[in-house]
Amino acid sequence: MKHSIYITAILLVMFFISQLIGIAMIKAYAPVVTPEINQTTGQNITISPTIPYGYEPPKVEPAQALPSIIIAMIVAILILFLLMKIKANIFLRLWFFAVAVIAIGISLNGILLLLKISFAYQIIIITALALVLGFFKVFRRSLLIHNLTELVIYPGIAVILVPLFNLWAIIIFLILISLYDMYAVWQAKFMQKMAKFQINHLKIFSGFFLPSIPLKDIKNIKDKSKAKKIKVSLAILGGGDIALPILAEGVIFLTKGFLPALIVSLFATLALFTLFLFSRKGKFYPAMPFITAGIFLGMLVVYLLF
Repeated sequence: MKHSIYITAILLVMFFISQLIGIAMIKAYAPVVTPEINQTTGQNITISPTIPYGYEPPKVEPAQALPSIIIAMIVAILILFLLMKIKANIFLRLWFFAVAVIAIGISLNGILLLLKISFAYQIIIITALALVLGFFKVFRRSLLIHNLTELVIYPGIAVILVPLFNLWAIIIFLILISLYDMYAVWQAKFMQKMAKFQINHLKIFSGFFLPSIPLKDIKNIKDKSKAKKIKVSLAILGGGDIALPILAEGVIFLTKGFLPALIVSLFATLALFTLFLFSRKGKFYPAMPFITAGIFLGMLVVYLLF
């Protein structure tokens, strides 16, 4: 096992909680069919909750949206590497900050939707809270706030992207992403370079990260010169490895319901546990092929059961 049982358990719990929050956010923003009848079409009127900041998904078919999503991801990765190459650190940190604030705001608003709470200046207050959390996440490097905000950032992003997929589109997308992940980690080693650049230069990381040993153990060392010499490795799980399963579970939720989505999230978590169990220290592994296998196995179980 690459990490200790303690660290592995924390990563798995955070991953599973993020998946549950993701399903909850998809439910919060899911279209609701009302009893009222549209006099023109003769069908029930459907109401979709408004996503904050104008991030309404475009009205396109998944078959048309998938190529655009893939192209957009390729362009975003190329831009990211260009900015890393020219060391545009301030711009990159502001980019991370903006994405974090928007995603946190969407999730906080989703929580209020689930609780059926509404009040004056709601978006302003939510945005103010998101700005504070985003500031401490990006510019103050709080380990606790970093990981807590990661729990709601990817569900917020998923709210925007899930409506662009159907079952076949998400299956194709996961296969392509898994192939890319294997190439980027094992061949080109893009992911290692990206993670090291984020941690060493930007002082941030998109995903969960934990020290290999509790920081309090280092602080308790009386000889501070020894404490400074201790090399602390990090246990990390990339943001894509958290967000992409939420997309799949969101699609399952909208087409099959909560229980099937929960089953898929459980299999994704089990697949991640399998990766942690057989991984070895000092080696990097692409998580998405394993998680994707778990998602597909979960989908098969859902198909057989439902």
